[in-house]
Amino acid sequence: MIVAAASGTFAADLYRLRPLPAGVDPSAVEPPPADVRIVTSDGSSIPAHSSVLGSASSTLEQMLDRPLKKRKSEKIISILGVPSDAVVMFLRFLYSSRCGEEEMERFGIHLLVLSHVFCVHALKQRCTRELARRLVVENVVDVLQLAKLCDAPDLYLKCMKLIFNDSKSVEATEGWKFLQKHDAWLELEILQFLDETESRKKRSKKMREEQSLYMELSEAMECLEHICIEGCTSVGPLDKGPSKSRGPCKSFSTCHGLQHLIRHFATCEKKANGGCCRCKRMWQLFRLHASVCERRDSCKVPLCRQFKMKMQQKKMGNDARWRLLVRRVVSARAVSSLSSTKRKRSETRDAIDMGAALLHES
Repeated sequence: MIVAAASGTFAADLYRLRPLPAGVDPSAVEPPPADVRIVTSDGSSIPAHSSVLGSASSTLEQMLDRPLKKRKSEKIISILGVPSDAVVMFLRFLYSSRCGEEEMERFGIHLLVLSHVFCVHALKQRCTRELARRLVVENVVDVLQLAKLCDAPDLYLKCMKLIFNDSKSVEATEGWKFLQKHDAWLELEILQFLDETESRKKRSKKMREEQSLYMELSEAMECLEHICIEGCTSVGPLDKGPSKSRGPCKSFSTCHGLQHLIRHFATCEKKANGGCCRCKRMWQLFRLHASVCERRDSCKVPLCRQFKMKMQQKKMGNDARWRLLVRRVVSARAVSSLSSTKRKRSETRDAIDMGAALLHES
């Protein structure tokens, strides 16, 4: 239970909460007399010091600078609408810049309101963090309304994300039912946020899938060049067969499938009439390679030169969708090359560090 605010020693106790220089005993400090009283909703009168209040809050400073009414020598500030104990906790923070976990648990919502009204930014940040940490389905709608009123965007966004992640449970709470009856605009705002977030989530998923496809095509281009220039386990360049002693390459899963596709393409009987679906896929890979290949006449990939000549003569590359595909694959190859370079550098540094450690031990 909080000590009665009207006691004679309360103002002195508040004043001793102020941070003091190192080595100074708080009990040895003689507090000045209180020159302002805080009136709360239940009629309590809390003595305080205008110098402390004004330095902690610009809003309170403006209120204290107002001229006094006639026949009144003591300044009075009314803080209504919140429990008296919450006002006492608010004053304790203004004096000490501290607030315990228990007080935040009991008065966090009220302290957020007071910190917003009286522009106490440090307390507002603390309340925002603590309320976000204690956020649950049962109170998320109430905290959302408070965050909107108190201009707390971080807390507002945290509430919206919780509602999005568990919308069915939130819709079953009393807070949501009350919101539907009394605040249609906020309900519409929440529904719009949910719809936009879901659409953004779908777009992100689609972009990741597309990027994965471009990376796979980029890897297929590298494997095609590797097979046609160096050879792999079962397929090699025209001037030499595959080496039986050669082990699987680093992209063997893609390379192995591509070798099967090349062998089918070489023996398929339907190829002369347009080919089957597997042959058409191989034609597309050859065409894509020719679109990204930078070698002029020295490329060993089959049909590369022919496709380049056709693209120059018939302008096969004028298809906007095909140009977009080529650009995305080229971009994916650049990203893959950069990642590979960074990985090699990291592996080299690790090897050097390991070697240095072994030398040091020996």
